[in-house]
Amino acid sequence: MNRIKFPLSFIDNVSMEEAISIIDGFVASGRPHQLVAVNAAKIVKMQKDRGLGDLVNSSDLVFADGQAVVWASRFLGWPLKQRVAGIDLMQAIVEHGSSRRYKLYFLGAKEDVVKKAVCIYKKKFPRINITGWHNGYFKSREEEKMVIEEIKGLRPDVLFVAMGSPKKEYWIRDNLLYLDVPVCMGVGGSFDVIAGYVKRAPKWMQRIGLEWFFRFLNEPRRLWKRYLFTNIAFIRLVLKEKVFFWEHKKKRLADVRNRAA
Repeated sequence: MNRIKFPLSFIDNVSMEEAISIIDGFVASGRPHQLVAVNAAKIVKMQKDRGLGDLVNSSDLVFADGQAVVWASRFLGWPLKQRVAGIDLMQAIVEHGSSRRYKLYFLGAKEDVVKKAVCIYKKKFPRINITGWHNGYFKSREEEKMVIEEIKGLRPDVLFVAMGSPKKEYWIRDNLLYLDVPVCMGVGGSFDVIAGYVKRAPKWMQRIGLEWFFRFLNEPRRLWKRYLFTNIAFIRLVLKEKVFFWEHKKKRLADVRNRAA
């Protein structure tokens, strides 16, 4: 796997097809693996949350969920092959996994949301093998332990965790070895989209990297501050990385000239 250095992070330079092939290998191995989706907001969050940075950089597959990350990779001179959106990868795993009879478990979102998402997938993919599901709102630590034991007992091949960030990343990390699930992936609000409670941007907006703008248009009051400050912080990080690269390159050229003199 070609792992590219990014500000505060590493990102695996994979296409959607390559990601699915890697996931097949994870399932075949039987060993637990954590998948992490990285976008601009998560990279900015890693500035203050060093634990999150360590978690991301030690994960088994780190992919570019946000188009801003892909654009930044091109600007920095080590372009990523494509954006691998978390929801698209989840959809691809479900479709591909249905043909291979992978055992899937859906954890997260509200009860009605996860139930509807599961129901939709069962209708769409008759061969799908869903071993279980549970909402992500545990009433107590005891209930959470019960769900963990259920997942461990069912031994799914793939576990989708629909929680907020960085809660889902930490939850998976803390339970990864005990659950012993080959593929554990945080999917944020994907269940809400699948269930039809949240509308996704049109395909043309997804293609040109404006999915974030569609979300902003739908929730401007909630998202304007987040997008404004996050985007400024992300641009600053990328520019800082570019300047560091230029200075390092100039120093190397100067060293070469000095040795040749």
